[in-house]
Amino acid sequence: MAFCGKCGGEVAAGAAFCPKCGEAQAGGAVVPTAQSAQPGLSENVAAFLCYLLGWLTGIIFFLIDKRPFVRFHAAQSIVVFGGLHILNIVVGIFFFRVGFMMMGGYGAFGLGSALYGLISLAAFILWILLMVKAYQHEKFEVPIAAGIAKSFSGN
Repeated sequence: MAFCGKCGGEVAAGAAFCPKCGEAQAGGAVVPTAQSAQPGLSENVAAFLCYLLGWLTGIIFFLIDKRPFVRFHAAQSIVVFGGLHILNIVVGIFFFRVGFMMMGGYGAFGLGSALYGLISLAAFILWILLMVKAYQHEKFEVPIAAGIAKSFSGN
């Protein structure tokens, strides 16, 4: 039987910590926990990172991670932020052309910039919401995009 160097209490052979004071013991075996036994990122962190840079990180995680929870969030990131990105490009091109065709074009530019700002605000709010929900390990589904993402990811 060994004794603790700090408190002098009896410590079983091979114990990592003293049962009396909790002091780490020399030569004790460290038992791996469930968290340290799995290599790589946890599911909620990987799902959070799917949204970090929008559709770009969605594509990366869709290609490298095969867990269903992460694949769903990666596919949803691609659909939501890819769709909003394309919508912003279309709105920008349309209102830029219409603005030059109209006399002066100030009305079209104003309407186009307001719509562009509204889409950007919606994207920012969705970005924060989806990252928080993914980190909390919740499968939050954006109404239209979730159906597309489920068929895309195979869930």
